[in-house]
Amino acid sequence: MIRGIAFCAAAACAALMGFAIQRGATCTVAAVDQVLSERRFLRLAALVEASMWVSGGLLILYELGGLVEVPMGYALTARTLAGAALLGLGAFVNRACVFGAIARFGSGEWVYAATPLGFYLGCLATGRLVASAPPERLASSSIVLAAPGLVGGLVAVWFAWRVGAAVVRGRRMIPALVTEGLWAPHAATGVIGLAFLAMLLLVGSWAWTDAVAELARGSTRGLAARLLLAACLLAGAVIGGWRAGRLRRVPIGAVALLRCVAGGAMMGWGSLLIPGSNDGLILVGMPLLWPYAWAAFLTMCAAIGAAQTLQARFAPRRALVRA
Repeated sequence: MIRGIAFCAAAACAALMGFAIQRGATCTVAAVDQVLSERRFLRLAALVEASMWVSGGLLILYELGGLVEVPMGYALTARTLAGAALLGLGAFVNRACVFGAIARFGSGEWVYAATPLGFYLGCLATGRLVASAPPERLASSSIVLAAPGLVGGLVAVWFAWRVGAAVVRGRRMIPALVTEGLWAPHAATGVIGLAFLAMLLLVGSWAWTDAVAELARGSTRGLAARLLLAACLLAGAVIGGWRAGRLRRVPIGAVALLRCVAGGAMMGWGSLLIPGSNDGLILVGMPLLWPYAWAAFLTMCAAIGAAQTLQARFAPRRALVRA
């Protein structure tokens, strides 16, 4: 009974997370494009802020004894950086990271359903290679979880200040988040971070990218529950697109289909090498201040930026659809 209630609550959080991803322009590809084309770091800073929300939440949960499963870290190696570069190039080819693919699907670009298929094929193709030389795990705990209890109290105060400041700025903040066509990136990533924390507490690790990678290795542990949560995530994105008036029917072309499969495959390869995709890096590795996660995310951004720069220089520029 309690487990069923917890899963239903997690499903609601997954839908809310999909809604926020679709409405908040949280795609890493779009964030890097904003830096290059507008010299603005708003979206990139919002992604980092999402990590801060999760970092503080993990610390509070750990201090309260609510964090049963502590995510592990990995060593920073040349393979980490190679995987991150491949992850970034895959996101560029796909024209969206794993967050952005969900957002575009929620806007009616059904071709992005092929991205998880490509991700699976990429993991399947490189699974044996990675299994023969698994990444080195770190034996030490995260410095975030080793912080004294006073830090947890300060984080709680910071949380209260951030929420309180938002409420003071406008009492209609919550209705606005539901009705506005496009959320501010900071508002969206804050909701994403809090929803992720709630799901981590309710059902543990659940990310669809991890589930697909495990499926490629032949593991079906908790697969049905994870697929259902992924469906709720997509449903939330579609509802977000419909509420914003952005839901439209986009024909599925052969080139776009091939692009999504190829980009997804490259992201799958890269995620196994790191290990972890950009959702895991932003919402798990970076909040715990693991060096490999920060290095991988920055390398991913650099790879996307380099590819966009080369495209602008040697090919006619095509406007990125904001995810």
